Amino acid sequence: MVREVMRSSWEKLSTKIVGALLCFLTLALLAIGMTLFLSWQLEGSSAAINETGSLRMQSYRLTMLVTRLDAEPFEASLRPASERQVQLIDATLLRLTRGDPQRPLFLPPGSEIQHEFGRIRQVWQRTLRPGVVSLLEVPERQPARLLALQRNAEDFVAQVDGLVRLIERDSEQRTFWLRGSQLVLLGMAICGTVSMIYLMFMLIIEPVTRLREGMERMTDKDFSVRLPVESEDEFGQLADGFNQMADHLQALYGSLEDRVSIKTAELEDQNRELALLYGIAAFLQRPLPLEALCEGFLQRIREYFVADGGSVRVLDAVRGNLHMVVHHGLSVELVEAEHCLKVGDCLCGEAVEKKITMVHDMRTVDRDYKLQCHREGFATVSVFHIHAHEQHMGFFNLHFREPKVFSKREESLLETLGQVLGIALENLRLAAREREMAISEERNLVAQGLHDSIAQSLNYLNLQVQMLDDSVKHARFEEVAGIVPALRLGVQESYEDVRELLLNFRSRLMEDDLIGSLQITIDKFRRQTGIAAELVADVDGAPFPREQQLQLLFIVQEALSNIRKHALASRVEVRLQDSQDFKLTIHDNGIGFDADTLLQKGESHVGIHIMRERAQRIDASFAVSSVPGRGTTVELHLRHEQRRAA
Repeated sequence: MVREVMRSSWEKLSTKIVGALLCFLTLALLAIGMTLFLSWQLEGSSAAINETGSLRMQSYRLTMLVTRLDAEPFEASLRPASERQVQLIDATLLRLTRGDPQRPLFLPPGSEIQHEFGRIRQVWQRTLRPGVVSLLEVPERQPARLLALQRNAEDFVAQVDGLVRLIERDSEQRTFWLRGSQLVLLGMAICGTVSMIYLMFMLIIEPVTRLREGMERMTDKDFSVRLPVESEDEFGQLADGFNQMADHLQALYGSLEDRVSIKTAELEDQNRELALLYGIAAFLQRPLPLEALCEGFLQRIREYFVADGGSVRVLDAVRGNLHMVVHHGLSVELVEAEHCLKVGDCLCGEAVEKKITMVHDMRTVDRDYKLQCHREGFATVSVFHIHAHEQHMGFFNLHFREPKVFSKREESLLETLGQVLGIALENLRLAAREREMAISEERNLVAQGLHDSIAQSLNYLNLQVQMLDDSVKHARFEEVAGIVPALRLGVQESYEDVRELLLNFRSRLMEDDLIGSLQITIDKFRRQTGIAAELVADVDGAPFPREQQLQLLFIVQEALSNIRKHALASRVEVRLQDSQDFKLTIHDNGIGFDADTLLQKGESHVGIHIMRERAQRIDASFAVSSVPGRGTTVELHLRHEQRRAA
């Protein structure tokens, strides 16, 4: 196991390159280290030559000082100078003995040089130095000893010269080896460069070139190209991967036409499904009655799936009945028999009860031909549910005389279409409920208007009739003469109230022109009452939707009606200020009223209550302010946050 891991690691390209570089680096470091070592030794030898050569000068100077001391024994400075010179020679010999690696300074390690240096030290320690010391200790002249000292000094200098020559010869040899190592290093650099170029060519450039040529052939649709796998490194793995890719591409290219045909057929099926889905969705958005929507829906899915028959049934959740709304391709007997099913009856009712999609193969479900649909020759009957917002609303059937198997995609499509139809049916119900609510609210407003006008007038007339009846019974004819004009006036006012209500209820916007409709209403008010009325409009905001415009028109009509009945005004101003916020102000210069009294009446003042309800419908604030003798002002304010888009 360990051998296999080591073998696989050595087969990696990175390992080969790093190994070769480390090998060349090791050899280069060895050669450079050898060169540095030889250079260091040459520097030490040169310093040793200098130090050894200085012994000659120091010996001559010592001999000269001792000779002068013998000739001039009373010279005070000669003796200390001689002693210092002796110490200097001792120090020089000691440095040569110990060496100094930092300078560097050391004698070459050759045996001959070391032997000669030992002789020089012995001569100095045993002969020359003791002679100098003895001459320095005795102040009298000693010519014989001085002569012996000079001869010993000459022998010492000769030995030093011999040592210097030996060191120089050793340095010459080391210089030769230094030049040789430099030449070897140069040769290694040349060989290493050539070897690295060859290695890079073999390991990288050649495999990359083969790979590039293979890719070029692959680009030219030559899928038969294969690369030789000559190693197990990264390039070998890359070549093997290239060959696998070529095999895969060759197989794909060979079956490309078949794949394109399959994908094209799939895309066509998807496009047909999308066209069906979008077509049905667009059709169901039309404002059509229930039967027309179901008819168009059934016709489209029947044509798409080539069904021999079909039906759409709507669930009556209260009674648990399933009513057939439309049907295609079914016999009269089958329609009459299953026009109204109970939940749980037959196969379709069972599917509704379980709330699951079912596709029945009638040949296996009903072998004895007990079911009407099987007796009529249908081999497959499918049941798909109609639902919206988790509310079950019915189902639709597709009948096939030949066996039909739905794919998962087809079942998903039919279930989606059931949701779309369910949303359309729910929208129909919501629209009908909204119309009912609008009619109910409008009837409530009509009732309030009748109560505020006709009902009060009729109540007044009822009181007058009772008074008239009582006066006739008691023969108070003078009271009858006063009551009859009051009755005539009450009937006239009731007639005018009815006429005004009919005119208001019949009011419509002129092509969504709020300003034009208000101007017509104010002109009619001015003609009917003779009261000066003016419309001031500063309109620069976004247009209102039709519902809000109608409510604003009704509010103005109700306010003008109240002015006509109660205000006794001679001038009315209707002002519109429309920028971002909308403000409607209706002001008259009539008799006004007490605001506290109005608050006490609360909702019993039907006219103001009706205007407030209409303002609330459009999310506007409504206020009435009045001072007795100073007229009345009606204000409606609609902030831009509550404005709806037209």
